[in-house]
Amino acid sequence: MHGPASSGWLLVALCAATGAYCLLRMRSSVEEQRRAAGGEALMGFGMAAMAVPTAVFTPPSWAWPVYAAVFGVAALHALWAARTHAHHLHHLVGAAAMVYMALAMAASPGRHGDSGVPLVTAALLAYFMAYVLLSGARLVPVGAGGGSVGWGDRPELARACRLSMGIGMVAMLLAV
Repeated sequence: MHGPASSGWLLVALCAATGAYCLLRMRSSVEEQRRAAGGEALMGFGMAAMAVPTAVFTPPSWAWPVYAAVFGVAALHALWAARTHAHHLHHLVGAAAMVYMALAMAASPGRHGDSGVPLVTAALLAYFMAYVLLSGARLVPVGAGGGSVGWGDRPELARACRLSMGIGMVAMLLAV
């Protein structure tokens, strides 16, 4: 990821922790929650890998097309899942944003802030900023879950997980 190393490492930590929590959510007894958590874990770990500062590790040139291919498959999966559940459209936008960022990074390795198409970047930034604001507003009134609810089934933690990934996406788009 282009940009300062300290913010890159903070983004890596945020996204990796989010991905790890999503792996915990995959143990839920609710099938739809397990399925969504799997996609979110992929997104969290993928964002963490892409956010590693280039001053520390510069990925080989073949890595960016691999990222684009992996998230392209995730986008197709989200598109297919959106037939039955509309909330998968957000996963589609997220996976498409990851494909876009991977292709932008492949097109201009080592440059910062001018590698993407400004209109696409602005549209994705607007979407994810609105998503973060809406998710934050939805999170505020939610009370803590009861003691009998497992870590993977707590809706307020799942929302916080999605909120942190949205914030991470905004930060990554600003650095493209």
